[in-house]
Amino acid sequence: MAYNEKMVDRIRELLVDQKNVEEKKMFGGVCFMVNDKMCIGVNENEIMCRIDPELYESALEKKGAREMTFTGKPMKGYVFVDNEGSKNRKDLQMWVDMCLDFNSKAKASKKKKK
Repeated sequence: MAYNEKMVDRIRELLVDQKNVEEKKMFGGVCFMVNDKMCIGVNENEIMCRIDPELYESALEKKGAREMTFTGKPMKGYVFVDNEGSKNRKDLQMWVDMCLDFNSKAKASKKKKK
């Protein structure tokens, strides 16, 4: 299934004033890298949010949020948010802000040398 291009556009709009933003296609969707670190993405009809692991439990209590699992185990610090949780601009802005707040503290993954 293709990713939600309208959601990509909505996130792109909210990140327009950020410096060093790069869009990468990965995992069947689009990921926004901020300062060379994974920040927020769109996969099918959900957004993937990289948030402070300290806020993980409280984030899961928010409307539309669920655990992100790829290997059968929850990935603490990452949540999926469905359309219900990001339907209006205020809700989406909250998730983007949470991702950007953590991005300033997050470590970049080590780049492989070519």
